[in-house]
Amino acid sequence: MLIKSKTEIASHEITDQAVFESRRQFIKAASVLSASALLPEVSQAEAGKYANITRSALSTTAAVTDRADAMSYTNYYEFSTNKQDSSVLARGLATNPWTVEVIGETEKPGKYNLEDILQANPVEERIYRFRCVEAWSMVVPWVGFPLGEMLKKFKPTSKAKFVQFTTLHNPDIMVGQRSHVLEWPYVEGLRMDEAMHPLTILATGMYGDTLPNQNGAPLRLIVPWKYGFKSIKAIVKIEFTETMPATAWNKSAPGEYGFYANVNPEVPHPRWSQSRERVLGSSIFAPKRETEKFNGYGEQVASLYSDMDLAKFF
Repeated sequence: MLIKSKTEIASHEITDQAVFESRRQFIKAASVLSASALLPEVSQAEAGKYANITRSALSTTAAVTDRADAMSYTNYYEFSTNKQDSSVLARGLATNPWTVEVIGETEKPGKYNLEDILQANPVEERIYRFRCVEAWSMVVPWVGFPLGEMLKKFKPTSKAKFVQFTTLHNPDIMVGQRSHVLEWPYVEGLRMDEAMHPLTILATGMYGDTLPNQNGAPLRLIVPWKYGFKSIKAIVKIEFTETMPATAWNKSAPGEYGFYANVNPEVPHPRWSQSRERVLGSSIFAPKRETEKFNGYGEQVASLYSDMDLAKFF
């Protein structure tokens, strides 16, 4: 999330103009949309580790964003505040072997090898809408498994009300961590019921292949009804806590980035509207799309917040 000083951010400032000006012409984009309706219920990748993976019934039917766009346009401040730079700078991050430490209110604390986690948690494809707080959006075919199913295996205690996630801290490779743009390591969190919801997943891949480094390899959180900054990357620690975690962007700018971060067109960011969104890959001249509350997943998740003032708990 780039911090601006204007009261409203124009679309060409939120999404780099060069990205959109280099896109295919409208007629080519239309052909992609037509072809997508004919694809079988498997990953869209022609080849890759997960090329023939089963698609979950929880997937959206919306047209998928071009693979190159999704892999080259990502916020990863651990490497750079420039979206395109992360694709290059993240190459040096070693993601194998990888361990995840589990601590806090759990009966099974310890360090777990990622390969053992994956063996115990079969993956599937989940095509989800993705909405950034910067007011752009895309649709991504993630590969992953339900977070809640994994958390159950760690047997959280009755005191566990929240789950806190922590990103790898390695300033030698993650050169953005040498800056003070955020407090490192990056920390995010969910309420237990949010974490256990069937839509919430841990992603290990996208577009039918292994998750690229710049997109959060080897393990990334995906919560499709929340703004993208909740989807913490390169997770190395999971902690069950009794109290709400102090998360990275909320600590940095509490008046702008709340703990919940639910997509809500009725609640503007203090410096720009959230009522509309630019679809990644579309022409810079194309009209913006209306933002859907809970990013279009309201039917599944609105009940989680039925007793909350979502303008206050944003």
